Amino acid sequence: MASHDHTHAHGCGHDHAAALPRLLLEAEDLCRARGVRLTDQRRAVFTALVRHGHPLGAYDLIEKLRPKSGRSPAPIAIYRALDFLQQNGLIHRLETLNAYIACPHTHGAGEAVVFLICEECSHVEEASTSGVNMALDSLATQHGFVARRRVVELGGLCRACQSRRPARSEVHTP
Repeated sequence: MASHDHTHAHGCGHDHAAALPRLLLEAEDLCRARGVRLTDQRRAVFTALVRHGHPLGAYDLIEKLRPKSGRSPAPIAIYRALDFLQQNGLIHRLETLNAYIACPHTHGAGEAVVFLICEECSHVEEASTSGVNMALDSLATQHGFVARRRVVELGGLCRACQSRRPARSEVHTP
């Protein structure tokens, strides 16, 4: 698949649940094409991540998936579902947060994904650009390295959090 430039915000106030039917259909189609199953447990984990819109850890997912009866899914079942969803490009793992987030689109094989993670509000933007792909490929080649996974995470402040902060000239020091 050809590389392309794109950005998508996660946890950005959009109604992620509205995209759920489309994303589930795409996930089912992808699984069918690969000859794998989107089981009820995998579907439930994926659905929870899409609906939440912000990164969630495995134990956060267990809480979200706990039925009203109170019996929680087993952690191993959640981790297996997360592994499956990640291996099939339906979710991403954010290493610095030790959390997972639904991916609203598929990426080309080996395409670099850059996550812009706000350290104040947990807003996450997913971006990809051919420039990052080329730079990472060049770096790996220079070191005789073959990359199997390309994920970059940048921590900082999103636009909304920056706009809530006073300008540097407005900050008074005693």
